[in-house]
Amino acid sequence: MHYEIKQQDKFRFVEEGQGEPLVLLHGLFGALSNFSDLIEYFRQHYKVVVPMLPLFDLDILHTSVGGLQKYVHKFIEARDYNNIHLLGNSLGGHVGLVHILKHPERIKSLILTGSSGLFENGMGDTYPKRGDYEYIRKKTELTFYDPAMATKELVDEVYEIVNSRLKVIKIIALAKSAIRNNLGEELAQIKQPTLLVWGNNDTITPPFVAREFNKLIPNSELHFIDKCGHAPMMEVPGEFNSILHKFLTKLNQPAAVHQ
Repeated sequence: MHYEIKQQDKFRFVEEGQGEPLVLLHGLFGALSNFSDLIEYFRQHYKVVVPMLPLFDLDILHTSVGGLQKYVHKFIEARDYNNIHLLGNSLGGHVGLVHILKHPERIKSLILTGSSGLFENGMGDTYPKRGDYEYIRKKTELTFYDPAMATKELVDEVYEIVNSRLKVIKIIALAKSAIRNNLGEELAQIKQPTLLVWGNNDTITPPFVAREFNKLIPNSELHFIDKCGHAPMMEVPGEFNSILHKFLTKLNQPAAVHQ
């Protein structure tokens, strides 16, 4: 599916559907394609919003988790969204966590999938080998349980990024910022209901990371999906959407009154 990319001031974003905003934050190599099944499904129930995070457009000083969080905050203010369900994958989850800690007032729930913020296996010390397509393909495959998910189109996207020297510098800056910015101490402050959806075969933010998030975030529930890697909403969209839909429906049901 192709979605219209809207523009307001410096913000570029997709907005589909009506209702409470479900705001999706992509990861370091993320793109709209990561969320296509999710947008298609949830636009029938919510206002699905995907801001295009300026991973490569911020000056190097602000190329950090904090810099991206400020951008998301300004975007939410500019669009005047309220009762937001904030969903982040990988680095996007990390940005969502920093945002909810700084600006909890507009956020109704938090959804994390393969999120950094506590621990992650980055692309390794050898990353990135520019010009080595086969190496990039293998690294991209590691995101998934099923290597076939790393389509040529996806590998081409990553390859194009790592062959731009400036983009590589920005990616390394963001990855280092994510490693430095460990939120362990602060997670107990999150009051919103939080859903954690994790691939049992995630090698980038392994299952123990999800258990740790579950332990540290007070009002959180954790779901594991088998035969699934770092991007459940791409690899097993049916199961991911079903878990998320149940969580959101439960949130919006009035509490039972016991006589």
